[in-house]
Amino acid sequence: MQFNRIPLVPAAILKAHRVNEPGDTRFKAAARFLQSLWRDERGLPIGTHRSPKGKRRKLGSRIDAESAKQGGNFLTPDIAKLALRESVYREIGAVIEQERLWSNMLSSQPLCFNLFGWMKLDAEKANLFFRHMFPDYVAAVKGIYFEHSPSRGDPAFTDDNSAFDVFVVCITPDGETGFIAIEMKYSETMAEPLAGLRPRYDELSRLAGIYKDPEAPALRGNPVQQLWREHMLSRAMIHNGLYSTGRFVVIHPEQNRQCRAGVNAYREHLASTDPQVSGFQVVTLEDCIAAFRAIGDAEAADALHGRYLDFGKVEQAIFG
Repeated sequence: MQFNRIPLVPAAILKAHRVNEPGDTRFKAAARFLQSLWRDERGLPIGTHRSPKGKRRKLGSRIDAESAKQGGNFLTPDIAKLALRESVYREIGAVIEQERLWSNMLSSQPLCFNLFGWMKLDAEKANLFFRHMFPDYVAAVKGIYFEHSPSRGDPAFTDDNSAFDVFVVCITPDGETGFIAIEMKYSETMAEPLAGLRPRYDELSRLAGIYKDPEAPALRGNPVQQLWREHMLSRAMIHNGLYSTGRFVVIHPEQNRQCRAGVNAYREHLASTDPQVSGFQVVTLEDCIAAFRAIGDAEAADALHGRYLDFGKVEQAIFG
């Protein structure tokens, strides 16, 4: 019998693979274990985690320092080279945490490169992928950028350091210049630390014209505050004339219940859930992998599935 749920991995197995983290959700525990299995398959030595007090311990979802330097956290050598170049030439003020990028296998930061790096390196693949994913919105892709913000700290936008994990400039079927601003989630719970509230948020919430109640206290707390801030940033880019149109898109694994609940809670605040009206859309990581298959790139689809979603490997490790 097949179950459409993530396995609850016994603690003894997690401990044996050095991935037993008591604070993990069910999805995060299985995802962490999957990363450890992927690392073992490739013969990458186990890395370490450093506590806030500076103490280091081995953790199966980390790659050792030497393998990290060689790009072991990425699906191909070319994607590893891309990640290095993007890190070196990142925007002023952009936060690309080097340890998360190079050695933390569970982080959504390397996932951004592993998913969108193929398209940054191949313009035609980018066109095929985004036309398939957003047939009503994308006619051609003009550029793909990582950790992008229109202007950090600028009061004309959100007056903070909010940025998008991936930013895609496109031409719409109507010939307008638009964008897809992406927030990537993998094992996150949507309960990350909140940003301090700013007066500009209240102004933008009203100006955006997309909320049932722009003053709703729930928008200012978890699990939706980050989505609220980034969605408003995307609307401010249009209001300030940088683009004619745009969409803020959240990508997460279908079986990450916390992410699914978070985006559903956010949707409840929107006056319209039509992406053409709200400029907000949710797609799953599974959808993205299916898109690679649909455009004929089985190599990328298989690599991404094996790395991030093949929980059959976890089941096999549990039951033998």
